[in-house]
Amino acid sequence: MSAIASTELVRQQNSLRMLSALRRHGNLSHTALAELTGLASATVSAITAELERFSLIERTEQQAASGRGRPRVLFQPNSRFGYVAVVVISSDAVQYSLVDFTGKLMDRFGEGRSSGTSETFAQAVLEGVLRLASRSKIAPSDILHISISSKGLVDPASATLTWSPVLGEGQLDFRRTLSPHFRAQIYLYNETLLAAEALWMRNRGREEGVTSLAALSLGHSIGLGVARDIGEGRADVSAPNFGHMLNVPDGALCRCGAKGCVEAYCGFYGILRAAFEVPTNTIPAKFVPLAEVEKIAASARAGNRMAAFAFRQAGLVLGNGLSRLFSLHGPMPVFVTGPGTRFFDLLKASIQDGMVQTSVVRMGGLPQITIEPDEQSLVFDGHMGLALSRLDGDIVMSGMVAPQGS
Repeated sequence: MSAIASTELVRQQNSLRMLSALRRHGNLSHTALAELTGLASATVSAITAELERFSLIERTEQQAASGRGRPRVLFQPNSRFGYVAVVVISSDAVQYSLVDFTGKLMDRFGEGRSSGTSETFAQAVLEGVLRLASRSKIAPSDILHISISSKGLVDPASATLTWSPVLGEGQLDFRRTLSPHFRAQIYLYNETLLAAEALWMRNRGREEGVTSLAALSLGHSIGLGVARDIGEGRADVSAPNFGHMLNVPDGALCRCGAKGCVEAYCGFYGILRAAFEVPTNTIPAKFVPLAEVEKIAASARAGNRMAAFAFRQAGLVLGNGLSRLFSLHGPMPVFVTGPGTRFFDLLKASIQDGMVQTSVVRMGGLPQITIEPDEQSLVFDGHMGLALSRLDGDIVMSGMVAPQGS
């Protein structure tokens, strides 16, 4: 690498470090920025000047409490530099959010999921993002980053949803649909990966020795996100295909078309099927209202044998699946989220029974399990953590952009 290229890379890394500090801590003085980033005072001065020149940050002056002396200069991201659109696709609805460059939520609305083909669904998402811009009276070109999430299988490299409980095998290329209308970078994530990302950001550094964690999502679908420490406060976050991992060969029919998947026993439709003794080769319901699962849970708590069996079977399968995760990656705390957390009292004992069937748990003990019922907030926080850092990277690594108004 040439000296010029090496110097430019250091400059970019230092600029990202400064932006990250400003996002985490809000208004910061020159001295505070130097302390938080570990950069020399001269370096902080040079970078803040450059970030100001490109309108990425702005300064305010805070008068001393005594009213005497020079005002204190504080820096913060420029809220008007650009915007992030967040699209969260769930089993029965789509939520749209608009966030400014500081991370402040500007607008949010939801709508029922449209039926039809992947093409009509993609068009509905396009119209939703355009409506976000219209409602806030900004141009579509002001949206610099579009962050989308869904349950199912995603190809992050191409922002393509390859399979989902919403559309089945109808693949949806979001970049092809949205790119002609926006200059934004477009990213697609598995929803439970975002939950794991949010949990990692929230829990990093809190407990010594915790170098990984798992987010287990229970509901219509079954999802798993895993975050593993890679040093310097960063994590490798992934979403293995846990819900469609094989539990038993030639077993119960899953929504994905395979037989014997974990989800075929633990998803709401799997619990419904077992509770009512429906043949396991019956085509699964695409969507089971939460109220129906509540009725089964009430029946199980009242002593109904088949209802209780449905939840126990689900718990055992979940526990067996987690034991495989621990066998591969070692024990780790598990955070359980999603609408299925309201039935955890019916699942807990059998999840533990399923986990202790592997030696790593028998010898090392059961992992800590924490209930996180607000999955929606976790997913949004995960969006924000990744979207704003990636937006900063896209801007800085591309040599900034022309200053606004030029």
